[in-house]
Amino acid sequence: ASPSPRSPIHSTPRVDLPPPPTMALRQFSRRVAAPMLNLRAAAPAMNARAMSTVIEGLKYMQSHEWAKVDGDVATIGITDHAQAELGDVVYVELPEVGSTVTHKETFGVVESVKAASDVYSPVTGEVIAINEDLADAPGKVNEGAFEDGWMMKVKMSNAGELDSLMDAAAYEKSCE
Repeated sequence: ASPSPRSPIHSTPRVDLPPPPTMALRQFSRRVAAPMLNLRAAAPAMNARAMSTVIEGLKYMQSHEWAKVDGDVATIGITDHAQAELGDVVYVELPEVGSTVTHKETFGVVESVKAASDVYSPVTGEVIAINEDLADAPGKVNEGAFEDGWMMKVKMSNAGELDSLMDAAAYEKSCE
């Protein structure tokens, strides 16, 4: 019996191709394509904790937010540990300027390629500024969680709330 036209048997000749130049492609992507596309190499997730930065002089929450206090204004963001655990941040939702945030209550959301996570305010007060750059460049949270990745500035209404937050040493120990 001859095979029908719908038979899985094909008469196309097999063509042997050389193996793909994987090493050359890796080198090209690392040296040429990645810088052109403004990409960075991702650190392996298992090393994220060991490479996290904790900065002296800031106050920290167990939920991985930080506050830098200057007079009655606190600049707030998520920690380096938090951004490393989340992975590449793709969206940041922040409160409106003029709104009130409450100590240990959510004020926004950070979405990454892995998950979405609520963000909590270390202090109560009025939002006097937000980092508007994060709308177009949420990856700034990954690039510099304590610098360009800050989220909001709050005029504190109760500086005593800072006493319930951790210093750098306590926060570092909580991340071990």
